[in-house]
Amino acid sequence: MSMSFQPIQSQTVQPTASQPMTLRDGQMFHGTIKQLYPNQTAEVQVGNQKIIAKLEAPLKQGDTHVFQVTQTQPQTELKVVTNAGTQQQQMQQILQSMNLPKTVELQQVLQQFMKAQLPISKEQLLQAESFLKSLPANVSVKEALTAMTKMLEGKMPFTQQVFQAMTQGAKTTGMVNTLQNLEQAILRDASVTPQTRENVLTQLQSIAKPFSEQAGGVYVGKLVEQLQSGNAAQKQEALTLLKQAAVLPQQATTTNWQQNGQTPSLAPTANAGQVVQALQQATPQQLQQQLPQLKQWVDQQTALTAPQKEALQQMISRFEQLPKTAQTAAIFAKQFDAQLVQSFSQNAQTQLFAQSGQLTAREQLATLIQQQPSPSTFTQMAQVASNQPQMQQLVLQTESFVQNNIDAKAIEQAMRSIMRDMGMSYEATMKNNDPQALASQLKPQLMELLQQQVLPATRDAAETMLARLNGMQLQSGDQGHQHQLVMQVPMQFLGKQTEATLQWNGRMQEDGKIDADYARILFYLDMTSIEQTMIDMQVQNRIVTVNVFNDNEVLQTLAKPLTIALKEGLAAHDYQLSGVFVKPFEVKQVKAPKVEERPTTGVDFRI
Repeated sequence: MSMSFQPIQSQTVQPTASQPMTLRDGQMFHGTIKQLYPNQTAEVQVGNQKIIAKLEAPLKQGDTHVFQVTQTQPQTELKVVTNAGTQQQQMQQILQSMNLPKTVELQQVLQQFMKAQLPISKEQLLQAESFLKSLPANVSVKEALTAMTKMLEGKMPFTQQVFQAMTQGAKTTGMVNTLQNLEQAILRDASVTPQTRENVLTQLQSIAKPFSEQAGGVYVGKLVEQLQSGNAAQKQEALTLLKQAAVLPQQATTTNWQQNGQTPSLAPTANAGQVVQALQQATPQQLQQQLPQLKQWVDQQTALTAPQKEALQQMISRFEQLPKTAQTAAIFAKQFDAQLVQSFSQNAQTQLFAQSGQLTAREQLATLIQQQPSPSTFTQMAQVASNQPQMQQLVLQTESFVQNNIDAKAIEQAMRSIMRDMGMSYEATMKNNDPQALASQLKPQLMELLQQQVLPATRDAAETMLARLNGMQLQSGDQGHQHQLVMQVPMQFLGKQTEATLQWNGRMQEDGKIDADYARILFYLDMTSIEQTMIDMQVQNRIVTVNVFNDNEVLQTLAKPLTIALKEGLAAHDYQLSGVFVKPFEVKQVKAPKVEERPTTGVDFRI
């Protein structure tokens, strides 16, 4: 079953008014004479808009023709390209008058734009024909025509790049395959530079396994613990593995492995590395003045447990009673640093997800042991750990622990992480001038890859992936008083591979904010157990109706107990659940027999 985005209509959310039509010399459109005026001037209906133009020849009111713009200044002038007649007759007249061949592709394009009543030029017709003649295997003619219609409606550049983005961005399945094809192409292509290959593959791994950062945090925490308190062999083993993952530099030793190069700060928002650096650089007199700030900073750390905060506060209190000399200040800074490393190492193994928007324990730990903490630190550690025989038992335990702690908040964080890693916020990140964040996103990495002389298969895979990312952005945006958002998130967790695509339509209030009382949200899900599913959620005056489309009859039974929790959750946010209705797809696809049977019961995750 192939699904793609279609415009959402709702009884409550009114359709968006079309943008004012802008005509250019040479364009053609299908229109109807609505009113005749003196001097061969007429009102012409084009779609849901009307224009006033001068006609080159007198016509009858009510007739439908294809017109061509001959002049736009000082007034719009039109000539008739076709006489009143059937659509097929008019199409033949257009092709003949423009000296165009009567190809199947041109007739398909003409039929589409006459139906949509959109202005189109001869150049655009020829470009549209070339689009149809070179369609990739995963794009149907219907999808291509819909994409071109949206390009004209949105006044987008009529180019191959935009067309590819619109067709790929409208798809609701296949993102996982696109990512896998890209990975395989890069692995086989020796012409890709080593640095680009490493960057792209690391990012693809992070996208494919959205919880690898949490797992990597567990491994880093465990290994840092070994560096602090293990025997000589354990310390050396931990040091080697941390070097392999680039968590520690190659020159690090078992006695000198902390490379904190943070900017000194004791502000409430400072990270642990900045705090330690401030303590180490302060004079005894400065340190005396900083102690109240240090106490306040400890109290505000959500990544520390209550006993850990108490231990740190006691350490500060003991130092307050000592004479403030260079020696006592240095000892205090060293002990405080060691206590933070120990605490965050322990918590990195148990606290997997962020709290209150602050840095996680693993991120705080990174600021203490790295000069320039990298977002990829923990995903690199996860990759290294998975390839080390001596860590396989820890890897299995960690994967089980992560899976057991996945909840709705974790899935939300994973989706945000995937969208960030894919580069959906690339343009916004450019505005914020954050080079480090840019370097860790897939989209700019693909753009860099396409600047290289790579194999055709690699270029094709990279262009397809980039088109999907651009397409989602082109599909999203403001449309008058409405706003549309399109996202597709490939996810792999709980041992299962899932694709979730979201299309949200809502109306905007006069102040520019989203009207939370009215919306329509479509989820397209492709899951291992229940396969393709569509969830249509409509919100009208804060009353929520959910329709679930799936051909698996067992979902009706599974949905009943979950409906109660959904109703309570919505009520907590002042929404009323009208009902959850499970329905089969209207059109069923005949599926090829499978090699091995899979269970038909159970769900992959809760929404």
